[in-house]
This record gives sequence, structure tokens and C-alpha cells, in this order.
Amino acid sequence: MARPRIKDVARRAGVSEKTVSNVINDYAHVSEKTRSAVREAIAELGYRVNLAGRHLRRGRTGIIALVVPELTIPYFAELATQVIRDAERRSLTVLVHQSKGSHEHELAALDGFGFDFTDGLILSPLALTTQDIAERTGTLPTVLLGEYLEEGADHVAIDNELAAREATEHLLALGRRSILALGGRDAPGTGTAEARTRGFRAALEAADIRYDPADVLPVPEYRIGDGVAALRAVLAAGRRPDAVLCYNDLLALGALRALHEAGLRVPADVAAIGFDDVEAGRFSVPSLTTVAPDKAAVARTAVELLVRRIEGGSRDDGPRNVVVPHRLLVRESAGPAPGR
Repeated sequence: MARPRIKDVARRAGVSEKTVSNVINDYAHVSEKTRSAVREAIAELGYRVNLAGRHLRRGRTGIIALVVPELTIPYFAELATQVIRDAERRSLTVLVHQSKGSHEHELAALDGFGFDFTDGLILSPLALTTQDIAERTGTLPTVLLGEYLEEGADHVAIDNELAAREATEHLLALGRRSILALGGRDAPGTGTAEARTRGFRAALEAADIRYDPADVLPVPEYRIGDGVAALRAVLAAGRRPDAVLCYNDLLALGALRALHEAGLRVPADVAAIGFDDVEAGRFSVPSLTTVAPDKAAVARTAVELLVRRIEGGSRDDGPRNVVVPHRLLVRESAGPAPGR
């Protein structure tokens, strides 16, 4: 049996082929009665839109790549879900790839993996440098997430420095004075960890509290086990913080475990704040106070910027740096210090 075509749908619905096309593309000026008739005809005939043909006629594949460090980190899995949802609304297919934070994999992504099957790239880099972006020879439309590489590509992220400062200020307002920055990096640079450490430091200095570089605890990876190990080492050395600012929720969940093992109560003895608002933090005991980026806005903005680049509408524009909202979600893990 021949595959139904758009003219077959038009004949069944009693409308023109142009009207069917308008309904398929969800144009607003079609009446609800006509829209319903066309959709019924589509369902009855089993008509399917030939997206591949549509994209190829425009000289594109209809496929974009999303490259994140790891999908086992809940933030990236949740973000990927949002990107896929927004891409589908534009009839785009998303190819998801894990870079493992490898410099080689991230460079390959910038080059389209050596093939021409993607129209554009959304990349959350860990190892790339500004020089990598500036010196790339390919022209694949690219949007970066998270790490800010200063130039060469559109970029979408929250204001990490401000977010860390606000979280630290919340801990200070609770009466906490000995705060650790778990996952921090006390060094110049444009990375997320460096930006959050600047915000942490700025909040302490504004409160007239001495900043000690030893309070910044780097970790090899941002996983629960790394949070457990880092805080265990601190407690074993005899240090007793009264708060921990963790640079993602997985580190914070690890910190909760280490504090529990040490017989310390959260938040009575030690308050804890994470970043990312992943699902597990909402159900931990205690539930996790966290900095929540607007993941839906990150995904929506990234897809919009990428489509704009793919369509050539902004070819003469310089790279855009878009800051999306965030908010501090106060839950059980960050309560007042004893006596307050």
C-alpha cells in the first residue's frame, strides 16, 4: 500500500494542501474546526511527516548534538531531558554524547566528530580552553553551557559567582562562621568552580570574616563518594566546620553521609547547601538546601541560540553570553546555628 501523501490528507479533510501544511507546522491562523478536520484525516490515513526530506531540502540533517561530561551525574541527565524536549518542538533530533571531561572528546565534538551529520552542537565543556575555541578550524554552530570560555561561541549559564555568594550569605545569616567550600578551586580562571569560589570568598570578606584558602576543598570528581572522602579527611584531621557549601548536590549528599558517620547532626551541628536541585536532594534526610538553576531556561535558551546560528540569522553577530535565573531553595539541611 502506498504511503499517504499530503494531498491525500487534503482531499480527505476537504481543504487545500497549504492548509494541511499550516496545521502540521502549527500555524496560529487556522480555525479550530479546520485544524480538527485535518488532524482527523491525518489519524485516519496514518500520514507521517517526512522530516528527513524537509530538512534535506534546506540543506540540513535535522540532527543536533548535545555533549555533556556524564549522564550518570543527575544534573546533566535532567538537562539533557529538557534539551531533547525543546528540540523536539522544533522537529529536531538530539544525538547525546558523553565526553567524560576528556579534552580530546570535547575537541572532536567541536569538529562535529569528523562527520557532517549534525547541524549544530550544544556542549558542556570541562577541559576546553578559550584558545581551543579561538583556534578551531570548523564552522559548526556551537553553544556552550556552564564553563565560560570568554569568546568564540554563544554561552548559556547561571551567574555562578553570584549564586555562591548568595548561598554563603544565607549560611552567614544563620550564624555559621566556619564554612567549608567543598569542590572549590582557589585559582584564577573562568571555570565554574573558580567563579563559585570567588563568590564564596566575596561573601566572607563582606561579612568581615577572614578567608582561609584551607577552607576550599578541591575534589577529583563531583560525585557522592568524593564528597564523603573529602569531608571524612577534614573531620579525621580534627577540624569541626559548622557549615559546608558544596559545589553540586552529589557532593552535598556525600557530605551528609560523612557527617552522619561522625555523629554530627545536620543542620543542628553542621549546615549544608548544594548546587543543581537534583531530584535525590529533595528526598534525602534531611532534604537538601540547594542553588537551583532554571534548567528549563538553560535548555530553551541553548536550543534557541543554536537554531538561530544554524539558520544564519545571526551570522554577523558576535558571541552572546546569556545569564539565566537561579534561586536558593531553602530546605531542612540549612537551619540556624545552635542558640540562634
